[in-house]
Amino acid sequence: MSGRTPLITNTKCECGHQNPVGTVLCEACGKPLDETGNSSENLEMRYDGVARRSQRSNPNVIDLVWNFFSSVKIAIYLIVLTLLGSMLGTIFPQESTFLNIDASTYYKEQYGTAGHIYYKLGLSHTYESWWFVLLLVMIGASLVICSLDRVLPLYKALTRQKIRKHRQFLTRQKVVLVTEMGEEPEEWVGRISQPLKKRGYRVITEGGALLAEKHRFSRWGPYVIHIGLIIFLLAVLARGLPGLNMDQHLAFPQGEVTPIPDTTFYLKNEKFTVEFYSEAEMPEEFRGKKVLPKLYETKAVLYECIADCGDPTRTPQLKEVAAHDIQVNSPLSYNGLKAYQFDYDLTPVLRSVQPELKNKVTGEAYGKFKLEMKNPQRSFEAGPYTLTLKEKYMDFGLNESGQPVSKTPYPNAPAFLFLIKGPGLPADGQQYFYFPKQVDKVQFQQEGINDKLGGADRFLELEVSSMQDVDFSESTAYLNVRVDRAMPFVWIGAGIVMLGLVLGFYWQHRRIWLTVQNGELILGGHTNKNWFGFRREIVSILEKVDMVVDEKSLDNGGGQA
Repeated sequence: MSGRTPLITNTKCECGHQNPVGTVLCEACGKPLDETGNSSENLEMRYDGVARRSQRSNPNVIDLVWNFFSSVKIAIYLIVLTLLGSMLGTIFPQESTFLNIDASTYYKEQYGTAGHIYYKLGLSHTYESWWFVLLLVMIGASLVICSLDRVLPLYKALTRQKIRKHRQFLTRQKVVLVTEMGEEPEEWVGRISQPLKKRGYRVITEGGALLAEKHRFSRWGPYVIHIGLIIFLLAVLARGLPGLNMDQHLAFPQGEVTPIPDTTFYLKNEKFTVEFYSEAEMPEEFRGKKVLPKLYETKAVLYECIADCGDPTRTPQLKEVAAHDIQVNSPLSYNGLKAYQFDYDLTPVLRSVQPELKNKVTGEAYGKFKLEMKNPQRSFEAGPYTLTLKEKYMDFGLNESGQPVSKTPYPNAPAFLFLIKGPGLPADGQQYFYFPKQVDKVQFQQEGINDKLGGADRFLELEVSSMQDVDFSESTAYLNVRVDRAMPFVWIGAGIVMLGLVLGFYWQHRRIWLTVQNGELILGGHTNKNWFGFRREIVSILEKVDMVVDEKSLDNGGGQA
């Protein structure tokens, strides 16, 4: 009876017990129900002959789905497909590993046609793709259904064990002893019970029959592993839900309070410090070639918004909740949010300027106003003139159609388009493009753009008269901000898997059935692993009751009838 347990229709045993449809061994006495005559083949004992749902003879649609996911072969195929999919995701770097790229052009520029195909197939975000998530869900469904299909019959078989077993059940175990016995059954069973109990067996007797069992809990090891894997998979899938996981690389200019996207937190980089190795401290191979940082640190303060958080017209009210000097491997941590030191940039970043509106013909100045780079006002007054901000570009550039766009959200090359109204201007106003940085004025030809927008009679211009009217951040700290509320469940799942492995590897479920009747002793033993140790243990127990048995004589490779 090796391999798949055959389907049967006969459920009535000669002992009179009515067994459920599909049961192969009688639940009461253990006699095989699907065979006629005597067989010498060892019994299949995985579920003690109890039928599984996946073995129904006339399955309906639900049963067919159940049978598909309960198949170990299907589970292996799913795991192999998932591993192959994971390998595809490692051919080129994933989009999530970059701070700021245009994926539509990056892969083609870096890896040529192969990279372009890789991006078009969606493999640049393999682990967030629908098909990869579907494979994980199917593996989870397979784990659940495989477990239910097997653990329920196993639980039923182990909790309803009968003490007295049929002779065929005993003699077709892998460990068998049949010998003549002159003593009274009850007296002999009572004598052997003591050494069995000393070996840790739980012994139950019934007249001249005995059942000794130990380490039953080890049978649940594989199912404990399945529970751990299910929790692990659910936690991994939950990381894709909003609010449970975030992994972003964000820029925090020195002196600014910067909001952390998708949270109610703000972080201020109060001061960034970097120390470099001196020439004497540098390794010889790097001397004169590069400068290596010894330490870089961000003095950070974390705030939580307590009012006016989502209102763009109001300044949010913030409450300080944490402060930490962030260094490599020493993150700021608060309520599951962690901010790691990732990188830095010592290039000054413009925060605001105070340009002055002037008449370039007469030299008359009409007044200054403060222009913030990130959140500027929409309207400004300069003497009799009104400037309305129409467009803002944080990193000015032109797209393929020649239209102005902002290439990044950082103020690398800020530009502002104003509509100026006032004396000497057309009724509908005059447009004016303003680049705060002098290098950008030259590169993008501010004068030429404004001459086209305002015409030959244009007379107004914006200028910054001194560096006192310029506010900039001396450096920028790049922090890796992480929120992973599903990670504790990942560790819980991994811990449960380890518990299941320990249960399954270090203990074996051992059972001994023994019957003495009509002057004959019949012993049958079963374990789920370590048969050699099991045989030695039985020999040692029998020696305690003055019965000398050779270990090889217990080996029932073909069974006896």
